[in-house]
Amino acid sequence: MGKFTFRLPDIGEGIAEAEIVTWHVKVGDRIEEDGKIADVMTDKATVEMESPVSGVVLEVAGAEGDMIAIGSPLVVIETDGEGEVEETAPAPKAEPAPVPPPPAPEPVVEAAPVAPPPPPPTPAIAQPAATAAKILASPAVRARAADLGIDLAQVKPAEDGRVRHADLDAFLAYNAAGGFRAPGGKRVDQQIKVIGLRRRISENMAASKRNIPHFSYVEECDATALEEMRAQLNAARGAGSGGRPKLTLLPLLITALCRALQDFPMLNARFDDEAGVVTRFGAVQLGMATQTDGGLMVPVIRDAQDKNLWQLATEITRLAEAARNGTAKSEELSGSTITLTSLGPLGGVAHTPVINRPEVAIIGPNRIIERPMFVPDGMGGERIEKRKLMNLSISCDHRVVDGWDAASFVQAVKRLIETPVLLLAD
Repeated sequence: MGKFTFRLPDIGEGIAEAEIVTWHVKVGDRIEEDGKIADVMTDKATVEMESPVSGVVLEVAGAEGDMIAIGSPLVVIETDGEGEVEETAPAPKAEPAPVPPPPAPEPVVEAAPVAPPPPPPTPAIAQPAATAAKILASPAVRARAADLGIDLAQVKPAEDGRVRHADLDAFLAYNAAGGFRAPGGKRVDQQIKVIGLRRRISENMAASKRNIPHFSYVEECDATALEEMRAQLNAARGAGSGGRPKLTLLPLLITALCRALQDFPMLNARFDDEAGVVTRFGAVQLGMATQTDGGLMVPVIRDAQDKNLWQLATEITRLAEAARNGTAKSEELSGSTITLTSLGPLGGVAHTPVINRPEVAIIGPNRIIERPMFVPDGMGGERIEKRKLMNLSISCDHRVVDGWDAASFVQAVKRLIETPVLLLAD
């Protein structure tokens, strides 16, 4: 028998170390050539390492969450050949899955409400393969379920029929407690190591709050006319059929932001605090805070100011889906100049989002609520009418953005929302 030492290769990004995110093997496992060894994360990508040889794993370098230097041993494999081999692995075959730049803190572009996962059902007889194949779950969730020996057919999703990591956690806790738990009863304690994307989010949020003096401003907008125009545009275009995108509120809001930013360039900017330089951008590279199974990501709509409503709707859907299924490219997850964070149906009354550093502003719409409101009656008086009201929340970097500028910008956006015909004017 021989020994093969697989060393962490230089992935070509000029990095000195990488984080072990997931082990696909453990000591004693048999691995075949091109088999998965581990997923490692750099500042820019998560990369899958594959074995160039077949054999039995003798040693692994650390636990998930540990950092490993480029060129150091990742695994030692006992091969069928003779002698001991020290070899640096070739560059990984898998395409790197991008890791986002510092994310905004609030989910989610057009997200569905996230409720606490209900207790999974009592384990049942495994369903036929044909039924199990229809279960919606990401590859990462399926792989984790297989490692844990969980039949996905026995896991009840908390939302929209898709099994997520939180559902697996609930299933494990439920069965660890004996399978029966009274409502509100004690749950099993869990310790979850903060690694991978969640670690990046943690570090970026801490750096943003530590370095940026935030201030927030909230304004109420009457979105009744905007919602009426949105419905009319969808009806006129036959949206939702024949491959045509359906307009949500977001394309309209993005158009309003882009128009308002023409007069407030100090908000479409990035601040290099080490160099003491603020760069104001002519084009709007709009980041969208998007919740995924792995954590918050910020895909970027390039040159948002040049896109019409339907192009924005298509791009929102494409980028959000790419972020959630892990196919977003590195360039689609970096370079934003201002970020939009929407909580969708969870919107709340107001929120104070954390700035996506090094940007200087982040803006978020809140949930539309129908409430009575005084409106002109056309005869010099007022009447009470049911209106659709929505709050806009913004957080800014007070080092480079004054409160007056932030408030004036939001008022400009409000005027466009309340007079939506201006969004379609040249």
